[in-house]
Amino acid sequence: MDNAPAVKIYSTSWCAYCGAVKEYLDKLKVPYSEINVEQDQAAMHYIMSKTGSAGVPQIEIGDQVILGFDRARIDQALKDKHLVS
Repeated sequence: MDNAPAVKIYSTSWCAYCGAVKEYLDKLKVPYSEINVEQDQAAMHYIMSKTGSAGVPQIEIGDQVILGFDRARIDQALKDKHLVS
C-alpha cells in the first residue's frame, strides 16, 4: 500500500491562504504533502495543465483539485476519501 499522503497542497511561500489550508488540515490531523510551485517548475506545469489555473493554493485530494481555501469543498473531498469522519 502506498503511504504517501492522499492530499497535496500546491503552494507558494508568500500565500496566506496556503498557510491557512495547512493549519486547517493540521487541526483535522489530515496528513498532506506540500509542493512549493516556486521551487518545483515541473509541479507548477503539472497542476496548471490539470486545472488551467496558476492560482494557489490548489489542493489535490485524490483525483479532485480544489482551487483556494474552499472549506466546504475540502471537507466534502476529505469525507469522500474517508480521511475524516
